[in-house]
Amino acid sequence: MKYILVTGGSRGIGRAVCLRLSQTGMPVIINYRSNEAAAEETRSMIEQQGGKAELLKFDVSDKQQVDAAMDAWEAAHPDDYVAVLVNNAGVRHDNVLFMMGDDEWHSVIDITLNGFFYLTRRLLKHMMPRRRGGRIINISSLSGIKGLPGQANYSAAKAGLIGATKALAQEVAPRGVTVNAVAPGFIETDMTSSLPQDELKKLVPVGRFGKPEEVAAVVAFLASDEAAYITGEVISINGGLY
Repeated sequence: MKYILVTGGSRGIGRAVCLRLSQTGMPVIINYRSNEAAAEETRSMIEQQGGKAELLKFDVSDKQQVDAAMDAWEAAHPDDYVAVLVNNAGVRHDNVLFMMGDDEWHSVIDITLNGFFYLTRRLLKHMMPRRRGGRIINISSLSGIKGLPGQANYSAAKAGLIGATKALAQEVAPRGVTVNAVAPGFIETDMTSSLPQDELKKLVPVGRFGKPEEVAAVVAFLASDEAAYITGEVISINGGLY
């Protein structure tokens, strides 16, 4: 059986992606690092709409945790594999660069880029053999395209994810695996709740923040059979803010 794995799937964009992708009929694996209550709530929401989901706790930036969690999952699912991977886990620690601490830099880079590397490398070995195929969708950001002041760490991580997306897409295309990225702008989530929304909305041509469900809709398309000829792309979801 094919499964979907969404990292950082307990809240915000990750939760919306889990809910939308569960409508495909494939079971969803909800990855989370610490907020078990939120992850359980996401699973309950999926089950209420008729889908199937399970939880898988690990820190994507920790290789040992990634390997241990996937070893356990694969042992419990010998005939199954993850066919759709959404690398969504991320964190923001905004600061101007000259005042940025080492931990503020490394935690953002580690979760976004090391997390992508450890998990994607692990799951590709099941997508690629015998042209099984698969879908990898990486959640980047407007910050990774435009660069935003106070986010040198976040911009670097998300821009790096775009570069990795384009390179990996070329490596695995012959095996039927597509790799794409979506780059949300300002989306209404916990991560943006501390931002001055009234001021920032004035910068967005459509005049509002986006909704997590709008991001999830694009992810769902990229995960579908209809998107089989799209790879190495970055799709912006930003209300016209470039």
